[in-house]
Amino acid sequence: MAKYILEFEKPLRELEEKIEATKVTALERGVDMSREIQSLQDKLAKASTDFYTRLTRWQRVQVARHPQRPYTMDYIQRITEHWFELHGDRHFGDDKAVVGGLAVIDGQKVVIMGQQKGRGIRDNLYRNFGMPNPEGYRKALRLMQLAAKFKLPVISFIDTPGAYPGLGAEERGQAQAIARNLMEMATLPVPLIVIIIGEGASGGALGMGMGDRLLMLENTWFSVISPEGCASILWRDAGQAESAADAMKVAPTDLVEMGICDRVLPEPAGGAHQDVEMVAATVKAALLEILSELQKLPADELVALRIKRYEQMGQWQE
Repeated sequence: MAKYILEFEKPLRELEEKIEATKVTALERGVDMSREIQSLQDKLAKASTDFYTRLTRWQRVQVARHPQRPYTMDYIQRITEHWFELHGDRHFGDDKAVVGGLAVIDGQKVVIMGQQKGRGIRDNLYRNFGMPNPEGYRKALRLMQLAAKFKLPVISFIDTPGAYPGLGAEERGQAQAIARNLMEMATLPVPLIVIIIGEGASGGALGMGMGDRLLMLENTWFSVISPEGCASILWRDAGQAESAADAMKVAPTDLVEMGICDRVLPEPAGGAHQDVEMVAATVKAALLEILSELQKLPADELVALRIKRYEQMGQWQE
C-alpha cells in the first residue's frame, strides 16, 4: 500500500522528498553527499518528534483514522501464541465488524474481542467499516459469558466510528443490545481490560468498552459522539469538527485528567502504523501487567471496584 499522507503531515513529507532527491542526485552524479543527507535526516527526525508531540486534538483524531493504522487483528496476530476465533451470536448471524475468540498470551488464557475495520473498499464493506450491528454486540456478549463460565479474563479492543445506524440494525434491537452489554459488563465476574487502539465513538464503543481498566494509545480518541456529529448538532456545520474536538476533550490526556482513562500507551512519531511491532509489544506488556494485578482480586471485590469506578465518574448537581 502506498504511503498515505494526512494533510497536516505535508511539511514533513516535503522534507522526506528532499532527502530522496538528494540521494538520487548523489547516485546520478557519483558524488558523496552523505553529510547533506545526514543533516536532512537529523532535521526530519527532530521535526517529527517536535511535530507529533504537539498535535491538536483534531489532528489526533485524524491519526486515529489513518487507513494504515493497525487494527484489532493486527494486534491479535502479534501478541498471541494461539488464537481460535468464534463466530455468530446464535440469534441472527455473524457480524464481521466484530471479531472475538479464545487466545493465549504468554501462557495466559484469555478471551479477546474487538471491532475490526477493513483495508480498501471491498474489505471495508465486508467489515462494515468497523460499525457493529446488534448481532456484533450479541457476539461480544456471548464471548463475555463464555469467559465468565470458564473464569477467563476478557480483553476488548475498541476501534469504531460508532454502532451501525441502519434501519435493519434498529429493527433488530441495536440500542437494546448495547444496553444489555453495559449491564452484563458491569457485573462480569472476571477481569475486563479495555484498550482503545483507534476511534472510540459513542455507544458503539461503549457497548464493548466498559471494564476494570481503560487504556488508550497515544493517538486515539474516545467520546460520546464524533467531532463531526457534535459540530453538526451544535453549529449545524460539520466543518467545525476541530472546535468540537476541543470542546469535548476527546484526547487521551483529557480522559486521564477526567479519571476515565487509566494509562496512555506511547506511539512512535507519526502514529502506530510507523512501527506496528513496537506498539504491539507495548500493548502486550501493559496487558500482561494489568492482568497480573487484576487476577489477584476475588470476583466479588473485582465487581465492587468496577461499579465504584463508574460511580465516581462525572459531576452533577441536585
